[in-house]
Amino acid sequence: MTKKSTKAPAKKTAAKAAPKAEPAPKAEAAPAKSTKVAKTQLVEQVAQKTGLTKKQADQAVNAFMEIVVQGVQKGQSIGLPGLGTFSVKATAARTGVRPGTSDRIQIPAGKKVSFKVASTLKGTLGDAE
Repeated sequence: MTKKSTKAPAKKTAAKAAPKAEPAPKAEAAPAKSTKVAKTQLVEQVAQKTGLTKKQADQAVNAFMEIVVQGVQKGQSIGLPGLGTFSVKATAARTGVRPGTSDRIQIPAGKKVSFKVASTLKGTLGDAE
């Protein structure tokens, strides 16, 4: 003897039956112009300003970024005139609190990368729009 399933079909609730409202497009809330310059855009701008091909500009940008990263990894300060200075700073060991459990934890000493904006750029930030 086999048992037949007499399960009733699922009832549609008012929330499920109504068509889903589409979320408002983000383009309306945020400006259409992005505030982040991606590496590809940076390469394009370098190519336009210097007359290099995009491939050459990409190699130049990659070389520049490698030099900055290697310098910071060695603990050197990297000064970029008109832009600012990357440097490595030591952080002291300290006691912290673990979120959620409120347990006290010891955070070890370490290093962090710091960037100080050049005063010439800092003075012009309010004017750029």
